[in-house]
Amino acid sequence: MPETPLPIDDLQTLRQQLSELDVLSIADDLARLEPAERAKVFRLLPKGKALGVFQLLDAAHQEELLMGLRQEQVLRLVQEMDPDDRARLFDEMPATVVRKMLAGLSPRERRDTAMLLGYPDESAGRIMTPRLIRLVPTMTAAEALDRVRRRAGTAETLYALPVTDEEMRLIGMIELKDLVLAEPETPVGEIMNSETHVVRVDDDQEKVARLIQAADILAAPVVDLEGRLVGMVTVDDAMDVLGAEEGEDLARTGASEPLRRPYFSASIFRLARSRAVWLLMLSVAAILTVNVLNAFENTLESAVVLALFIPLLIGTGGNAGAQSATTIVRSMAVNDIRPEDFLRVVLREGRVGLLLGVMLGTLAYPPVWYFVGGALASIISLTLITVCTLASLVGSLMPLIARKVGVDPAVVSAPFVTTIVDATGLLVYFLIARAILGI
Repeated sequence: MPETPLPIDDLQTLRQQLSELDVLSIADDLARLEPAERAKVFRLLPKGKALGVFQLLDAAHQEELLMGLRQEQVLRLVQEMDPDDRARLFDEMPATVVRKMLAGLSPRERRDTAMLLGYPDESAGRIMTPRLIRLVPTMTAAEALDRVRRRAGTAETLYALPVTDEEMRLIGMIELKDLVLAEPETPVGEIMNSETHVVRVDDDQEKVARLIQAADILAAPVVDLEGRLVGMVTVDDAMDVLGAEEGEDLARTGASEPLRRPYFSASIFRLARSRAVWLLMLSVAAILTVNVLNAFENTLESAVVLALFIPLLIGTGGNAGAQSATTIVRSMAVNDIRPEDFLRVVLREGRVGLLLGVMLGTLAYPPVWYFVGGALASIISLTLITVCTLASLVGSLMPLIARKVGVDPAVVSAPFVTTIVDATGLLVYFLIARAILGI
């Protein structure tokens, strides 16, 4: 992949460079260009390479690119896309534009795309491909291979083949390699695997993607509400879903809303808007910390040295809470932690926090004792033990509670947990100080 940008203003050099680059490298370079430049470069691509590059672009970049192309180019590109990729593109576009593009498609492409768009957002039905090669159990391996050869051009995947009865009800799955290795006269019913990982059209797309990842399969068959086979979710689409979902979780863990589009395709206003709401919420939550400081103003006046350790204590507590929250959210995302593990997780994180607190409190005691005396050293050590335990409990509890009430656990982000722990940590600090110093 080249490290230098495409020579936009030198058409001869640009044509030569585009002819030498593979479609992945070109798509990567196009993603970094401004929309007008992207359209200019794309028009220079030969027909065969143009479709390959277009399909590798993010849906947001595809939308921007289509706006800069002629109508006949747009229709040709959209017509040649796979139905699931086309549905993903249409999700990014205004409804009026989608209707025009649907009208320009062939009847078959229009029917398949409209079917996918009819399923709920972020469902298995929305990301599945209806283009598959169906086998029946009474076929021989030779007949099945002949069907695969004849229909390979219209199917999105050949490596995982569903086996159904005449009413389209799924019976099993068979991998292409097993079909190739079987004796020609062996019935498909004897080769197929009847223990299949079936999903429904209304299943959440992340759940389906996690299933494909965990089961280590190439595709998951999708059935409708009546149990009839309607499509397949392939491993490449599952990878796209997992990447998008993890991007959303990462954004929310960092206290911002997911952009759902490449960084350079987002406007400055959109970038600011994705962060502003969270910053406002965290600012309001930080008022708790101010109120705690105000309530213990007399305590601070009596022992001003207590103020020196406030950044250390709230920083440590906030970091401990953020670590716990991030660990739990990640473990929930990959299904390591399930709803029935609620109490087990909380007790486990409580013990982890206690151990961390004891370690930090023990390490902090000698230097604090040396510089400011034994009383304050005891206050700092006890506070670290309490705050780390409390922070780990809060960091684990909030994502678990969020999932129980139907909220995305990632929304309960590390910065939000940190803000809560800051206020409670200060409260613990001053209460311990009052008890030990008698003020």
